[in-house]
Amino acid sequence: MIRFAAPALAALVFATPVLAEPVAYEFDKSHANLAFSYSHLGYSTTDGRFGSWEGDLVIDQDEPANSKINFTVDIDSLDTFWGERDTHFKSADFFDVAKFPKATFVSTAVEKTGDDTLSVSGDLTIKDITKPVTFDVTVNSIGEHPMAKVPAVGLDATTVVKRSDFGMDKFVPYVGDDVTITFSAEALQAK
Repeated sequence: MIRFAAPALAALVFATPVLAEPVAYEFDKSHANLAFSYSHLGYSTTDGRFGSWEGDLVIDQDEPANSKINFTVDIDSLDTFWGERDTHFKSADFFDVAKFPKATFVSTAVEKTGDDTLSVSGDLTIKDITKPVTFDVTVNSIGEHPMAKVPAVGLDATTVVKRSDFGMDKFVPYVGDDVTITFSAEALQAK
């Protein structure tokens, strides 16, 4: 029988690493942007953004695979900075906002790929069509926010999707089929 003296047992217990629990974060929408861009006829790059969206973010720093992110985007909040184009994009030729007002992204896997990079895979649903998508994520900073004095994270994420995969093939290939989606945000630990 092995016996531990009380101080030795205490030292053993406290020397065991304590794994942090996953932490929920809330996005600071004043420092966040959900945007997209595509090629127009090979002459220029057209940009747009979605002004209204909701997201849930949970981060497990010790086990990134336990992290997750889910998004719901209000498609009617689309803004390409040109009203006529916005109206066309919201029509049945593209997003068909009247029938499909929301798009969603639900993560299915998070993999650490470097010291400050992740691969976040998930299901993107647009117009009730769901396709697998993988975002390349750079964690810009994680730690105490210098102004809010609470745990915070800053990240940039990007992926490329084919709009034709989601039933939006109008003017392909002249107007680019590849759409780059970018998301940049700060998030603070949820209260």
